[in-house]
Amino acid sequence: MTSVSISDNSSNFSGNSRSALKKRTLLFRYLAEINLIFGIWYLQWRVTHSINFDALWISIPLLIAEIYSYFGGVMFVIGLWRPLVRQIKSLDQMIPPIPRSDWPTVDVFVTCYNEPPEIVEETAKAALTMDYPPTKLRVYVLDDGNSADMRAMTERLCIEDLQSPQLQQEAERIDAEHSYLLERLKQLENLTPNTQAAEKWLQASSEPVVNQFATEFVQSLRQFILWLPPAHQSISDRLTTERKALEEAIRKKELELVELARFRYIARPKPAGVPHHAKAGNLNYAIFSGETSGQFILTLDADHIPKPQFLKRVLPYFCTYNLLAGKYNQNQIAFVQTPQDFYNIPPGDPFGHQAHLFYGPLQQGKDGMNAAFYTGTDAVLRREALISVGLQYFAGEYAKDEKSLNEFDLVGGISSNSITEDMNTAMRLHGAGWKSVYHHELLAEGLAPDDLKSTLKQRLRWAQGTIQVLVRENPLTKPGLTFWQRLHYFKTMYSYFSGFATVVFISCPIIYFFTDIVPVKTYGPDFALHFFPAFIINRLTFFAVTWGIPAREVWRAEQYAIALFPLFIQAVLSVLFGGNLKFQVTPKQRQSGVYLQLIWPQLLIFVLTILGILWSLYHFAIGDLNNPLVHLLNGAWAIYNLLLLSAIIRASVWQPPKKV
Repeated sequence: MTSVSISDNSSNFSGNSRSALKKRTLLFRYLAEINLIFGIWYLQWRVTHSINFDALWISIPLLIAEIYSYFGGVMFVIGLWRPLVRQIKSLDQMIPPIPRSDWPTVDVFVTCYNEPPEIVEETAKAALTMDYPPTKLRVYVLDDGNSADMRAMTERLCIEDLQSPQLQQEAERIDAEHSYLLERLKQLENLTPNTQAAEKWLQASSEPVVNQFATEFVQSLRQFILWLPPAHQSISDRLTTERKALEEAIRKKELELVELARFRYIARPKPAGVPHHAKAGNLNYAIFSGETSGQFILTLDADHIPKPQFLKRVLPYFCTYNLLAGKYNQNQIAFVQTPQDFYNIPPGDPFGHQAHLFYGPLQQGKDGMNAAFYTGTDAVLRREALISVGLQYFAGEYAKDEKSLNEFDLVGGISSNSITEDMNTAMRLHGAGWKSVYHHELLAEGLAPDDLKSTLKQRLRWAQGTIQVLVRENPLTKPGLTFWQRLHYFKTMYSYFSGFATVVFISCPIIYFFTDIVPVKTYGPDFALHFFPAFIINRLTFFAVTWGIPAREVWRAEQYAIALFPLFIQAVLSVLFGGNLKFQVTPKQRQSGVYLQLIWPQLLIFVLTILGILWSLYHFAIGDLNNPLVHLLNGAWAIYNLLLLSAIIRASVWQPPKKV
């Protein structure tokens, strides 16, 4: 794994948290403003001076593609206008301190379907060893595959956890407190007969007593006991109340001892012929089944291993100290998302999995506008927020169709309206007025797909689910979202239409090589004057955004943004015209093979581009080349396209190094 700069987690600052604009934000803003001005200047020239009216069939598509890209760039830079860097003190370092007994309860949901139990076991072990009070933590394996092997692994690991020194110590503490309460109850029962008899004697006695002082003292003591809160009519009533309180405390201690089994297994029933709603249904069943009750929920994919400090670093965001009341109050934060990273990325990252651009500048920019995305794993969510918003949307579904009541425990909470349930859930929470936080600290690592087939399956699901949300819950018209939240959600959806623009961009050089038809009327000094300043300032702006991220990773991200154009087109068409979509689980084990057949459109473009360059060189060699400068410009454009497509072609034949 390639490391990148992560937020400074030192606690050398006043207060419990602070936030500031990311470094070099002002430089980025200056460059962004210049970039937008030069971009609109270039487009104005393209519209008014450069359209080739003799070839409108290619000239107009290119102009539309450039306009599409410009507006995508506008949303991109606006989304990065206010990137926040947050710092927060750990839960055990907050001032004033929060007693460990008052720390919130947390449920850890490890979602799985058909993953090997060994992978889930590693995640579960890491979750159980997080630095958090054991009686406040529960870990659940949500097995949507209902695997006997997974169930057996859970039972075995639960027993091992109960035998751990940490839980043994907790068991001894609970047992000691239980014994003490039993002894108190025994003493109380021994006192009861004599106390009741003495009280009756005091109430019934009307004759002069031998020791007036002793009698008055006993009566005063009785009156004092009855004055103590809560008030009672007699000592017998008070003894009864005390006995009930002790019995309830004993029952709670016995329950606490039973509840020490904190690693549990949930497999929901999945009757045939009814919707199951994939991962969303799996999570919602755990929330509404009655088996879980934590105030907060940490969601982890089956392979994402949390670090020990995860909860202590994230939970402080959910409370705010009230100076007037002198205590911590719960706030309106619905979820805190942390970065996703992977521990199995091969050298060179052939599949483009590293996402330090998204889990960095992009998420920080969203965070600055209260629009951070929930991405399904490595995040903590407030149960109250999930349930309240989930019930709100379920009520709407029930009003449309009363039969939806049968799916209540599957559709409330996490959104089941899209196969990208995570982003849709975040959008619903934001629309309901809840807030979000992006915490830029690596607190978990997982497994990335290490073959092209699995990678493409994952990327297609992301693209399809995002377009699905646009169709079903368009952020531009969704009530409750702020203008900036609408912008961020729409920007992400807008980006998946780029496949159509990419087809135009990579086809233009090929068309020119074989036909001499150009979409731009002139490639002379006027073109250079308008294009190159806009292009150069655009690249400088992008460099400012990606400062601190390895250049190789940035280049790989750019390659895949272009090379996945057939997948993006497939996603758009399948959502708009393809009917229902199924959630495809990303395999956690390598699917061996060579996958050239999966990228035949890219290969076709690659081959045609090379043939076009060779054709141009042939005409140059025989002295039959028209407009050499235009051929040179298109040749440079074509070589750039080849470099962009080369990454996915290499990935299709990539094989892991053989172990010696």
